[in-house]
Amino acid sequence: MKAAVLVFPGSNCDRDLAVAFRNAGAEVSMVWHKESSLPEGVDVVGIPGGFSFGDYLRCGAIAARSPITRAVIEHAARGGYALGICNGFQVLTETGVLPGALMRNAGLKFVCRSVPLTVGTADSAFTSGYAQGQRIEIPVAHHDGNYVADADLVARLKDEDRIAFSYAEPVNGAAADIAGILSENRRVLGLMPHPERAAEPAHGGTDGAALFRSLLGALVPA
Repeated sequence: MKAAVLVFPGSNCDRDLAVAFRNAGAEVSMVWHKESSLPEGVDVVGIPGGFSFGDYLRCGAIAARSPITRAVIEHAARGGYALGICNGFQVLTETGVLPGALMRNAGLKFVCRSVPLTVGTADSAFTSGYAQGQRIEIPVAHHDGNYVADADLVARLKDEDRIAFSYAEPVNGAAADIAGILSENRRVLGLMPHPERAAEPAHGGTDGAALFRSLLGALVPA
């Protein structure tokens, strides 16, 4: 598997994401935001957490207009895989690759702790290493993680089995406690929790490792 991890000014989880991909067996390239194309043969693009461009204007809004992001949109349109974590999820919603929006937490406070998640579906390359309904622990670290969607969108995500992860307890006021969603073709995942921070024993938990292993397993045979 070949993975590309984007790097924006203000990214602070790019190296963590690269390590998680490498530990799963991927060959990883770091791609600066001013590049206009992805490395040849890339299977999955990782859009990391952090505070791209200082979160000025709106979280992810400026990064969504960087040159490399156009290549990511085209990659996704061709059926390529993409994983957006925290700020990366915000970027994917700002581009329209994923629906909905991420707004200020309901409590207006930065939340930084491990939280329990419920796996909403095992029917994707990202979640096939889990069981539907499985409860896992993954860290969050965000101030604008409140997933906003109207009733029709929430119903559509549920009907299409596209809610990848939900908070098992209230965290940020997200609609239907949604923590992560899949694209219509199930090849793009955006989530606010950080699986790359729960991918090896030194992190204090390894529940995030299955996401990277299952993605590798899905892509290597192809």
